[in-house]
This record gives sequence, C-alpha cells and structure tokens, in this order.
Amino acid sequence: MGTPSLSLWVVLVLALVLVGLWAPCVVSGQPNFIVILADDVGWGDLGANWAETKETPHLDQLAAEGTRFVDFHSAASTCSPSRASLLTGRLGVRNGVTHNFAIASLGGLPLNETTLAEVLREAGYTTGAIGKWHLGHHGHHHPNSRGFDYYFGIPYSHDMGCTDTPGYNLPPCPPCPRHGTAAREVRKDCYTEVALPLLENITIVQQPVELGSLATRYAEEAARFIQRASDSGRPYFLYLALAHMHVPLSPPLPPAPGRGIYGASLSEMDALVGRIKEVADSRGKGNTLLWFAGDNGPWAQKCELAGRLGPFVGAWQRQRGGSSAKQTTWEGGHRVPALVYWPGRVPARRTSHALLSVLDIFPTLVALAGAALPPNRRFDGLDVSPVLFGWSDVGHKVLLHPNSGAAGKVGEIEALRLAQYKAFYTTGGAMACDGSTGPAERHQPPLIFNLDRDLQEQEPLDVASREYQAVLPAISRAYAQALQDIAADNVSVADYSQDPAAIPCCNVQHVGCRCHGAHGATLEPHVEKRAPRLCL
Repeated sequence: MGTPSLSLWVVLVLALVLVGLWAPCVVSGQPNFIVILADDVGWGDLGANWAETKETPHLDQLAAEGTRFVDFHSAASTCSPSRASLLTGRLGVRNGVTHNFAIASLGGLPLNETTLAEVLREAGYTTGAIGKWHLGHHGHHHPNSRGFDYYFGIPYSHDMGCTDTPGYNLPPCPPCPRHGTAAREVRKDCYTEVALPLLENITIVQQPVELGSLATRYAEEAARFIQRASDSGRPYFLYLALAHMHVPLSPPLPPAPGRGIYGASLSEMDALVGRIKEVADSRGKGNTLLWFAGDNGPWAQKCELAGRLGPFVGAWQRQRGGSSAKQTTWEGGHRVPALVYWPGRVPARRTSHALLSVLDIFPTLVALAGAALPPNRRFDGLDVSPVLFGWSDVGHKVLLHPNSGAAGKVGEIEALRLAQYKAFYTTGGAMACDGSTGPAERHQPPLIFNLDRDLQEQEPLDVASREYQAVLPAISRAYAQALQDIAADNVSVADYSQDPAAIPCCNVQHVGCRCHGAHGATLEPHVEKRAPRLCL
C-alpha cells in the first residue's frame, strides 16, 4: 500500500481540527427547545380543553397544529417545587425544594442538583431563562449560575414586592411608597416595604417593575434571544416562565364587556404565546420543539381572579369546605393544560390521554438532544418522546402527588395515581374563595376515586366494595415502593434560611429600593464567565 501524500495528511489533520471545533455545537442536528410555563393556569383556561373558554385562539391553534395532552400534571401544586421539578426531573422530596422561597431566602434549588439547562449547555446549547425564577436568587442560586447563559425576569412571584401600578389582586395591594416620611399602608399578604425588581442577568434594571408592560418586555427579550441564538448557529433552549395567570393581573386595556379582568389577562397571555411561536417558526420551523404547560392549578382564594378548573372541581372537598385547586392534591391543583408543537415530528390535531407530568420534560429533552442524564440519582420523570411522536400513548404507571401547602407536611406524598385510580391519604387545609379551608383529615385506608367515572372527584369508592378491595393492595404496594425508592435515593436538602441582606435592592438609600435613572444595581459578582465557543 502506498504512503499518503503530504497534501492528504494536511486535509486529514484539518478535518480532525474542524470536527473538534464542531463537536460541542452540532450533534446530529440537535433541535431547539422552547418551554413555556404558565403560572396558576387552570386546565379549563385553554379553549381546546374547555369550550366555554374563548380567549385562547393562538393556544388553540397550537393545539390544532400539535398534540394536546389532557392527562398532564404538574409535579407540585405551588410555585417553587413545581419549577424545581421541571428543571431537575425529580420530585421535591428528592431535590429538596418542598415549598416556596422568600424574597430574603439565602438558599434555593440545592447546588448539587443538576438542572436541565446545565445538561443542555454541556451538550452545546445556548440557554436562556426569561420570566419568573423562584428557585433562589442569592449567590450561586441565581439562574446565571444554574446553567443559563442569559436571564431576564423577576427572581420570584410578581406579588412579592410593591409596584407603582399594583394591578388587580384580592385583597388589593397599595402602590410602593415614594417618600420615607409618608404614611405607609400595611395590608395583610401585601409587600409594602420593598419594590419588585426586574433583572437582566445579575443587574437590576428596574425597581419597581412596570407590570403593565412586562408581557411586552418578555416577548421582546424572548424574540431577541431566539434571533441571537439562531444567528449563532448553535441549538438553543429557552425557558419562558410567564407571569400570567398569577395575581396581580395587569391587562393592557380595560376588559371588554363580559370578559372580565381574568379573561383580558388570559387573552394577553395567549397573544404572547402566539408571538413566540411566530418568531420560532420564522427562525427554524421544523427544528424547534415548543412545549407549553402550567406550573399548577388556579389559586382558588383569589375568586374571580382565579382560573377555570374545567370538570376537575374536587367536589368531595368542596362539599366540606376549602379549596380543591392550587396547593392541594385534588386534580384541580395539579392537572394542567399541556401542548407540544414540533412541525413534521409531533403529530397535528392529536389528543393524547397518556398520564404525563412536567417531570417528563427533563429526561425527554435530554434524550432528544442526544445527551445523558446526570448520574448517581433517580428520576421521577420519563423520556416520553414515543408519546410525543405518536408511537405510543402510554405514560406513567404510577404518579405521585406531594402536599404543596395544604394539610400535612409540605413535600410529603399525600396522594397517588395508579392507572385510573386516585388515592388520597390526606385532605383539606387549603383556602377557598369563601375563606374556608376545610378540615384537615388523614385517611387510613385511603380515599380512592375512579377517575374514569368520576372526574369531579365527588364520590370515593365504598371501602366494602369489590372494586375498592381489588385495587387497594396494588395502590398500597405502589405507595410503599415509592417511599422505599425515595429513601434509598441521593436526596438533597434545600436551605430555607433567610437574611434581609439577600433581598434584591437597587438602591438602599431610596425608599423601597427604588431605582432612579437609567443605571441599575449589580448583584454580588457571583457569576463565573464562560469561555466562548467557536462554532463554524
């Protein structure tokens, strides 16, 4: 065999160098990912789910062009735990986030937990988070330290700080004070001392936030991120965590007759999602997966400012007083709207009845990116790409529902789904619109509902019935096995300690930390710079 010429060796060496440069950037045509998480949205807030809803034409079109999941669940029924589970694929009893973080929290999602953004960034993705974070903002808990190259948003819920235009809430909250000597109005459940901050990466760019323009700013920043990422030639992951439909609501225009404040805000959210889909399609239609879901159900105690449950009213609980929505393990607390759109890959006009969860987003996107799950831990989510592609309609055999602020210990597994059966071990303890909370009750043996016959969760099975006696052993085994699996796992513990020094403050010299002028304040310099990658 002859010896290769010098020119051939040069070509081979150059090829190897180019492969090395390309490797972190292009791996078999990695798709782009957009995850849009709506806040406190009801299953019935989607017109495609509930015919009475007329305010979501863009989301309904998304459902028509993609797949709608009607048995899709949040991993918890309140903000921080649900978001932690989305970004880790693990329940709060594993990742340590069992309840919400505060504005003065020192901790956040434990640093030994690996986020979806960190996995995708290592796989060559540009990563961005826009909107609500609520997983810790102090030190290395900031999103820029949790795998996101870019962040623009509010570090927690937008009712956790005063604003100059407070929007609609129940009870209503006063605007931020403007003068230190002025009498300050103190109201229960209102933040009156510190203004709500808006961050771009580690810089506070506005404090207090102008709520009326927040949706527009989120849409603009999301569009810019998509355009920059597309121009770079690298795949991207955008996590867009909306302020909608959490109170306070701030619709841009007075609501039309018959729509109400909630309906006007729902229309604004719908238009925002439509705008993101339009931008994504214009920059990579066919190579971008868009996944829309809710973080938990409606906040019932907000009355007419809360969302629509659809048929999932938790009638058994309502008969006894208290909420059957957010914070609870009733279907209204965790069954949320969900859509996946990916032209040419995810079937259009399809409705899936597979039992799925927000927990599945992590392992599914990791698999589609060609990456590997982090080692030395167990995951509650599944790679459900066969369901997305229409090859299967089988999801979870068992789904666990933790307590998220109702009766019982926060984070503990208080309900369990096995096929069409739903078992409750604790009920009550969450406030309804009328102010009732319902008695905290422990159920041993558990209440069991057959959701195939009783979506309203109105009439539990008679414990003496053949059906109850037949299904109870399987439920008891599944519950015991789940607890054993969690006990044997590498479990994290979140730091929930607080210090006023951790509160984001643009200017401590001004009342409410108010920013004056165009220059914001920079949070402590905890974010490490990443070396740029060369992508050809």
